[in-house]
Amino acid sequence: MQNHFPLWKNILVLTVLVFGIIYSLPNLYGNDPAVQIASNNATPLQQSQADDVMASINTAGFALKAFEFKDGKILARFTNTDEQMKAADMLRNKMAEKATVALNLAPATPQWLTALGAKPMYLGLDLRGGVHFTLEVDMDAALKQAEERYNNDIRSAFRDSKIRYQSVSKEIGGIKVVLPNEESKIAAIEVMSKDFHNLELNESGVNEFMLTIPEREMREIKKSALEQNITTLRNRVNELGVAEPVIQQQGDSRIVVQLPGVQDTAHAKELLGTTATLEYRLVDVENDVKAALEGRVPAGSRLYKDKNGGPVLLKRAVIVTGDQITDASSGMDQDGQPAVFITLDGIGAKKMGKMTQENIGKPMAVVFIEYKSETRVIDGQKVQHKEKVEKVISVATIRDTFSKRFQTTGLDNPQEARTLALLLRAGALAAPVEIAEERTIGPSLGQENIDQGMSSIVVGFMLVVLFMLIYYRTFGLIANFALIFNLVFLIAILSLLQATLTLPGMAGIVLTVGMAVDANVLINERIREELRNGNSPQTSIFVGYEKAFATILDSNVTTLLVALLLFGFGTGPVKGFAVVLSLGILTSMFTAITGTRMLVNWIYGDNRRVENLSI
Repeated sequence: MQNHFPLWKNILVLTVLVFGIIYSLPNLYGNDPAVQIASNNATPLQQSQADDVMASINTAGFALKAFEFKDGKILARFTNTDEQMKAADMLRNKMAEKATVALNLAPATPQWLTALGAKPMYLGLDLRGGVHFTLEVDMDAALKQAEERYNNDIRSAFRDSKIRYQSVSKEIGGIKVVLPNEESKIAAIEVMSKDFHNLELNESGVNEFMLTIPEREMREIKKSALEQNITTLRNRVNELGVAEPVIQQQGDSRIVVQLPGVQDTAHAKELLGTTATLEYRLVDVENDVKAALEGRVPAGSRLYKDKNGGPVLLKRAVIVTGDQITDASSGMDQDGQPAVFITLDGIGAKKMGKMTQENIGKPMAVVFIEYKSETRVIDGQKVQHKEKVEKVISVATIRDTFSKRFQTTGLDNPQEARTLALLLRAGALAAPVEIAEERTIGPSLGQENIDQGMSSIVVGFMLVVLFMLIYYRTFGLIANFALIFNLVFLIAILSLLQATLTLPGMAGIVLTVGMAVDANVLINERIREELRNGNSPQTSIFVGYEKAFATILDSNVTTLLVALLLFGFGTGPVKGFAVVLSLGILTSMFTAITGTRMLVNWIYGDNRRVENLSI
């Protein structure tokens, strides 16, 4: 039988069609304007807080569509954006110091579709939905960190060169070095000119001098801090799984981050603005903590507090810092407590191995450092408050030598361990950042232009459908079914991939429609050619599909190669266009050849006696 599909092939095509319909459906339901509230620390929100938020919304009289509390987060859905904005402002004032309040566009997908894993496509910032952040990099903090590094490095260089010194300390004008005699001073200047030639050296007294960072070096430090922050933020956004993000420099100290279609905006805001890292230091067991509390802190030590507020005296010398961590993952230790498993680079592993080997039996502390920036309402005005939080999360006795891979415990809960591991894995920010601007973006081209664009697509699609129906009759109707099936199937795949649809992506869909029609035109013309040559209808159908296949394959493979080149060499929107085009080529091949063939076989196949074809 020439024009007959086996049962399994019919079932396959119908299964793909049902799959396409189910997984493309979520795109019809749109989004609800929502406000999302998440804790700004490791402790999740409690049910009592959720009840309090709901009561506040109801008391204020906002039109609440739905209220959800899940996994320690609150999602309040509203009927319109005006209500959403007013509610967000009210909740920010109410929970400024307790939680992060962020605008959100929550999918209105029904529960039964969500249970099947069906989700809508994300829409790019040039269409609808997404979040825009402008981050301000704290350049003063970057310079202070650079001075701290130089301060520690100078001390280490003097110790390695066996140069005696009275003090190396940070002053307002730079780093002050005081030496005991002329001989040490000459040796110190020699070391400085060799290893720290990028610093300016000025004598400030007998056997003492000041080191300052020159203007040229300051510019390099600021530039480096900005570049490292961009790289770190890109890593963090990758951890969020956002498609086609925009992360770029703006001016000398700002970074623009655009997250198209992101759903968990509160979590995104938390991860982008948080500067978290770890430091490993030895505990000072030689000096008295009580004396340090009274103000008599030894020169080589520093007083910290643990998670419970208790005093801990630590050595100033840092063993390993967060920038020497190459990988971090969260899990549970042998006692079932949350832990972060750390992997160090070569330098960090060497330092850790040497330190632990020399200090077996002594306690070592893990210091968690975080820069927080929060908005507080003071006298009716919103004021940005920056704070550096340092706390000892763990003190443990060194039992054995360890170097490259080890674990850090002392965390409050698994969520804190996961967040810390993510931040360490993405890298520490070179300098703290604060969110200078945050907004949810609508269509950048204007909703009217987007509506007109969609109208043109619909009108163009309907004209193609009408032409195929008039010119090819029954075979045109079959081609139209395949065309609709192709669009549904393509949207289903993009939805499953959680792709972000942008205007270039829409152009890719339009081009796919044209290519799908082109394939059906080739098939239909081949069949008509066989009929003109005097072949029977059944033979014409069979031979027409066979002959058209090679031409269709050739044209589609050529276009697919171009799409792959666009994806390989393009950036941003060009990549999005290439992805949609590539997927569209594959789906149109399936629907135009296999899909239409199944329908033709149902109508004309199985050795039916056919006198004429409606083509």
